[in-house]
Amino acid sequence: MALRVWRGTPYPLGATWDGSGVNFAIFSENAEAVDLCLFDAEGTEQRVRLTEQTNLVWHCYLPDVRPGQRYGYRVHGPYAPQDGHRFNPAKLLIDPYAKRIDGTISWDDSLFGYQIGSDAEDLEPDDRDSAAFVPKSVVVNPAFVWGGDLPPRTPFDRTMIYEVHVKGFTKLHPDVPEELRGTYAGLASGPAIDYFTGLGVTAVELLPVHQCVNDRHLVERGLNNYWGYNTIGFFAPDVRYSATGEPVSEFKSMVKRLHDAGIEVILDVVYNHTGEGNHQGPTISFRGVDNVAYYRLGPEDPRYYVDYTGTGNTLDATSPKVLQLIMDSLRYWVIEMHVDGFRFDLASALAREMYDVDKLGSFFDIIHQDPVISQVKLIAEPWDVGPGGYQVGNFPVGWAEWNGKYRDSVRRFWKGFGGQTAELAYRLSGSSDLYASSGRQPHASINFVTAHDGFTLNDLVSYESKHNEANGEDNNDGDNTNESMNFGVEGETDDEGIIEIRERQKRNYLATLLLSQGVPMLLGGDEIGRTQRGSNNGYAQDNEISWFDWDLKRRDRQLLAFTRSLIRLFSLHPVLRRRRFFQGRQIRGSRVKDLTWYAPNGVEMNDDEWQAPGVKTLGVQFAGDAIEERGPRGERVTDDTLLIILNADDKPVAFELPNHEAAKRWELVFDTVHPTFGGAHGEFEEGAVYRVAERSVVCLRRLPRVRRTSAG
Repeated sequence: MALRVWRGTPYPLGATWDGSGVNFAIFSENAEAVDLCLFDAEGTEQRVRLTEQTNLVWHCYLPDVRPGQRYGYRVHGPYAPQDGHRFNPAKLLIDPYAKRIDGTISWDDSLFGYQIGSDAEDLEPDDRDSAAFVPKSVVVNPAFVWGGDLPPRTPFDRTMIYEVHVKGFTKLHPDVPEELRGTYAGLASGPAIDYFTGLGVTAVELLPVHQCVNDRHLVERGLNNYWGYNTIGFFAPDVRYSATGEPVSEFKSMVKRLHDAGIEVILDVVYNHTGEGNHQGPTISFRGVDNVAYYRLGPEDPRYYVDYTGTGNTLDATSPKVLQLIMDSLRYWVIEMHVDGFRFDLASALAREMYDVDKLGSFFDIIHQDPVISQVKLIAEPWDVGPGGYQVGNFPVGWAEWNGKYRDSVRRFWKGFGGQTAELAYRLSGSSDLYASSGRQPHASINFVTAHDGFTLNDLVSYESKHNEANGEDNNDGDNTNESMNFGVEGETDDEGIIEIRERQKRNYLATLLLSQGVPMLLGGDEIGRTQRGSNNGYAQDNEISWFDWDLKRRDRQLLAFTRSLIRLFSLHPVLRRRRFFQGRQIRGSRVKDLTWYAPNGVEMNDDEWQAPGVKTLGVQFAGDAIEERGPRGERVTDDTLLIILNADDKPVAFELPNHEAAKRWELVFDTVHPTFGGAHGEFEEGAVYRVAERSVVCLRRLPRVRRTSAG
């Protein structure tokens, strides 16, 4: 029976099953003709010429097609790289709106639109058919039983983020069924969820799960793009992480189970570029659909790409159709996949109107006006590799940011650099210097010490140099500036003294993170001493270098328990989770300032001490009875007053505890000199001297004055 072809509609883009048939729609402004290519189980191809074009969208409706149908496109037009056009109908193309992609690329020279090795370089088209080597787009049935699934909607000021890789977390987990390890289903398994809830995190931030391209140069070296920052399908969950072969429904099930446990799902998304690389890259989707419409091309020579991302290309977010693609994708992941937020990789690249970063660019305007996307968590990585791309503090209201200045300041302080106190004070108190003037709040700052890109916490205190030899790039990749320490030995050691100070330094970093105002983000595995053997760029290491090792040593179990206690402290104390910036003055009903900085003599720090180059110790008091905020029902928010002492010196410091009219005693909450959170107890009178060990953090709670009554 001949395939029936009806006119169809130009919206929605992609392949849409309506219960009776499938509508196909693809945008291409400069195409001369478009073929829809259908593939059966044996790979036999049937082509349908799209004769309908509405508003630059080519479309048809096939009443005989059902979910599960594999398909692709061939787009006809000029092959003229010097004018920016790279059409080549010999190349099968993935639908930019594909909801599912059935596999990964098999590298072959036919994937390239030009003749590799030709003297004409990329100017001469290649006529070999690439269909056998390109994964196919798949029509999906969106039906899914969500039941009563509701997003947790955890307020930002109560959010504790755990950055984690879907595969790496469970690949070696002994309690996760073997067939589920490294998959969406594995991340939603009982052991995984029990771990998240036991740790106390409120959100998992997943490294990219959009379908990505495994770079040819990595495959040829026996590696792969483990991190996934090389997207080719902005709507399709990566099939590599599917245990069932049905990645869409499996991903939805994962989200539902995490939501049931009160855990939000935040996606790390990469809308700044695609996996097609520079002018010498393959033609597998956008480049062949309409190169000029999708990418930023050189204004003087459109043969070449503008590259703000370091990957060879940059999507043109100034193009209305590219903006629509991004918005449609974001909306799809919120509405259909129920995710709770996004972290935007190299977000500055999306903000560039022309060549300058413009924080009021079209991208932000559209997001703020969208009733769906504007209501989820929006987190920017506020930099790219182009000129002026470092934009920490410059994103608009409604956005949180990875605070790179927080990371750098905390690392420099704990490395023992003097003269860091003024900078550190801003970071500990919520970075008001970066966010207050624009009307943002402390939770605009996503605080982190480590992230996927760089050393793990264990390696930050164990290596002074990067060790990326396994990537096969002669250790030239990865950042050279890490502000790390090894305490005398590079890498692993049996020296108990070095091990002890490294473990304490880990606790110092974690305590600083959880006691700072803003939203803490913990790199997955830092709480159990995960190491990447000195690699600070594990992007290509889909192996034991990157996977979690769940065979925990005693010190790893102690660190895990310490981290759990820190997170519990953070969650229980609103004074650590303020929604407004400190004012540094007395608040009504309080006899003390809401924020006070102390020198070791127990007196407020003066201007000379703030500027002194050798200062490595400071104390900060967060006043729990001076919180000028209201709870959800208008009630006044009060809490304990906490005194936090940070000593980055390599010598102990005698710290005089502040005198306070409302208190006579301080109670020790924890001291990082002890490997266990409650390793020491004690109450101290006002004015008492506390011996703060070298390289340690001490947290004390103010106890109320004891009222004495006369005997009757």
